[in-house]
Amino acid sequence: MKIDTGKFSFGVLTMSDKGSRGERQDTSGPYLVKTLADLGYREKAYSIIPDNIEAIQKTLISWVDDEKIDIIISTGGTGVAPTDVTPEAMTGVIEKEIPGMAEAMRAESLKKTPNAVLSRGKAGIRGNSLIINLPGSEKAARENIAVLLPALAHALDKIQGGTSDCGVG
Repeated sequence: MKIDTGKFSFGVLTMSDKGSRGERQDTSGPYLVKTLADLGYREKAYSIIPDNIEAIQKTLISWVDDEKIDIIISTGGTGVAPTDVTPEAMTGVIEKEIPGMAEAMRAESLKKTPNAVLSRGKAGIRGNSLIINLPGSEKAARENIAVLLPALAHALDKIQGGTSDCGVG
């Protein structure tokens, strides 16, 4: 059974101190917006905010609880630099972690660079929404989202109460 991606809304959230101040152009965020839109998902939000735990949590919670966005893809803040705080912010937002998604992204990235072991991104559920953290570079965001795209619609369907079998298709 093919799941209609058009029934799901999405938001892309870029964490970048320089990007939020207009000192750096965000290329990973627009790439992710285009990729999801091209697959039929409906864009509901896109924003660039600083690498700040409170700002990240406030935005994610608002997008899920108030805006009812089905899937949020974040980019940036997943490394080991002092300003990389996305995983810490996620801990205060998600209700269920989906470690397999983050593990799959790191495993695939490790085939391309040994630095993949430094990625700390998470994936999880809040309410009926899926939130996934990707690295901030466009190249890494491209590679990581490609790993998850085949499972996204099914994941969203299941999170929102769908009864389709996981082993079918």
